Amino acid sequence: MSTESKIVYTHTDEAPLLATYSFLPIVSAYAAKAGVAVETRDISLAGRIIASFPERLTEEQRLPDALAELGQWALEPEANIIKLPNVSASIPQLKAAVTELQGHGYALPDYPENPQTDEEREVRARYDKVKGSAVNPVLRQGNSDRRAPAAVKNYARKHPHSMGAWSADSKTNVATMGEHDFRANEKSVVLESEDTLRIELEAGDGTVTVLKESLPVQQGEVVDATVLQVAHLHAFLRNAIARAKAEGVLFSVHLKATMMKVSDPIVFGHVVRAFFDDVFARYGDQLAQAGLSPNDGLGGILGGLDRLDNGAEIKAAFEQAIADGPALAMVDSDRGITNLHVPSDVIVDASMPAMIRTSGHMWGPDGQEHDTLAVIPDSSYAGVYQTVIDDCRAHGAFDPTTMGSVPNVGLMAQAAEEYGSHDKTFEIPTAGTVRVVNAAGDVLLEHDVEAGDIWRACQTKDVPIRDWVKLAVTRARATGAPAVFWLDESRAHDRTLISKVTAYLQDHAELIEEGEGLDIKILSPELATAYSLERLRRGEDTISVTGNVLRDYNTDLFPILELGTSAKMLSVVPLIAGGGLFETGAGGSAPKHVQQLVKENYLRWDSLGEFFALAASFEHFAQATGNARAQVLADTLDRATETFLEEDRSPGRRLGTTDNRGSHFYLALYWAEELAGQTDDTELAAAFSGLAKTLRDNEKTIAEELLAVQGNPVDIGGYYRPDEDKVNAVMRPSKTLNEALATL
Repeated sequence: MSTESKIVYTHTDEAPLLATYSFLPIVSAYAAKAGVAVETRDISLAGRIIASFPERLTEEQRLPDALAELGQWALEPEANIIKLPNVSASIPQLKAAVTELQGHGYALPDYPENPQTDEEREVRARYDKVKGSAVNPVLRQGNSDRRAPAAVKNYARKHPHSMGAWSADSKTNVATMGEHDFRANEKSVVLESEDTLRIELEAGDGTVTVLKESLPVQQGEVVDATVLQVAHLHAFLRNAIARAKAEGVLFSVHLKATMMKVSDPIVFGHVVRAFFDDVFARYGDQLAQAGLSPNDGLGGILGGLDRLDNGAEIKAAFEQAIADGPALAMVDSDRGITNLHVPSDVIVDASMPAMIRTSGHMWGPDGQEHDTLAVIPDSSYAGVYQTVIDDCRAHGAFDPTTMGSVPNVGLMAQAAEEYGSHDKTFEIPTAGTVRVVNAAGDVLLEHDVEAGDIWRACQTKDVPIRDWVKLAVTRARATGAPAVFWLDESRAHDRTLISKVTAYLQDHAELIEEGEGLDIKILSPELATAYSLERLRRGEDTISVTGNVLRDYNTDLFPILELGTSAKMLSVVPLIAGGGLFETGAGGSAPKHVQQLVKENYLRWDSLGEFFALAASFEHFAQATGNARAQVLADTLDRATETFLEEDRSPGRRLGTTDNRGSHFYLALYWAEELAGQTDDTELAAAFSGLAKTLRDNEKTIAEELLAVQGNPVDIGGYYRPDEDKVNAVMRPSKTLNEALATL
């Protein structure tokens, strides 16, 4: 990528992609007037699949590897990337995207479930690089600074979202293993020098299988290894199912099958197998021979039963097991989609705070809310959610009009911690011992394992840890809020990090002293949660300083409680090389919004996160290049966004109200008026005065044009890779607005 100054706006997936077709023309037109170049790069799931198989495609179909290109640019000081939410593809999503592309004429290979040949293994390896959280580790070459912008927080206090009431006798709880899991079995080591490690499995008969031949490590790097023992997982799941049945609560499982793309689909499969234990005892071999895996969820199995001669019999057995077991939490009770249908449907960091916000309830098969047993097998962070549940049971629901905030400083640079473990996670084929061995043959870490156990290693480099500590001190000093490192001495990895954090805080002793009693603590996740909640209820802010997975959890948990959504967060990643990555908030990529658009031509996606990220990107651009007009764009966009919130122009929830496209129009109107009225650059003000007047004079016409298209089905030409002309027509239906923008 050229080093010319620019902003790169990413094309991603689902609702954010659709919204981009409406919003990006506004961004590009406004930015061009300030001399800011805006380019796009396609890092969508479909785009990444296409880029993986160039030799199978025609010249016209091929795409460059935009993710690799952006990953390299992120290592340069000029980088300025606006990254929208993307699909972290589970296997069912990956297969669906491949099928869609094949239907569009792309000669892509099928995803090999059980590769037998070298060619199939090579195809599988390419697809495995695309599935799961393939994007974030490449782009996140810095640590995370996520917080609620003042405008959003103020709006939430004035216009609080609904919060379900909590009862002191609520039976909602978390069930977790607590032993024999990833947390309990973790071991950790710090590398004294650069090295190349090897991961190997020695079976009981002495046969050695190399699981990973080469694992380069740096001096000071933290390497951890752990194993989840599936025999104990099965016992835990049997008890959890029986407990839910006995307590009369819904049974639900909460995993991260998208990010933890190797381990969690396997765990999910064990949950499906445990819930339908008798069915798999009778028909398991037959299902396996038909390629119907519990790892893909109940939906995948039921969808494939029509290929079997006794499919109706097996389906009836599944239905009977559902009737006999505890009531299952539902993803969509109207359509009969249970918590066990699709591994990527119920993602822990989104599903748990939504449950907590809704009185501790999930939806049951009767279409009503019920108390729930939330099953989170690995106990690494399950205690965080139990602590919040206990707090709500004792003190009631939180009050968005008075509650404080919990911003986050997250350790994630260079694939830090568990989310970087995909290429080092293995389902163990045979009993034996897994070892991590250095180049000299010394055993650094080892575990005894049984067949089916899930073993993983993960890495955390030293430079990101130092940068993380620095960012925590910087944010604490800038805000005056306490900064709490969520680390537990009883966990091996955390003990290692505590020693590093304690040492690296000394590098900032002078800054800490200048902070006049800067409050920096180290607490276990459970204690940190309790401390933060106590302050939250008093209206006080507390910075959570966490590792990678807790970063993801906390930046959904607290914003959903505070703001009703995590999509309105400002998410800045100061890249270690000096550039900036500006993420548009959490909240997933909203597949239900796409379904609603296709059905009703109504897109409910809220682009507020894009507005905040864009303003921060312009500000960074101004500081990096000296382009004063970029700063004017940033300042006026911030003011326009405040007006946008005060005027309540976010998308509604039903037909006949402003949707995503209408919200973009109003942002464009307020932004043009701010630019026309600002005095820092009179030439720029003059350039926008005509547009501001045109948009204001035609407000009613544009609003009517946008509303007029609602209510009818639309064809966008594809889910994972929509047709560009069709989606442009759908997402830019106002002739008046389009013509006004063209005048720029």
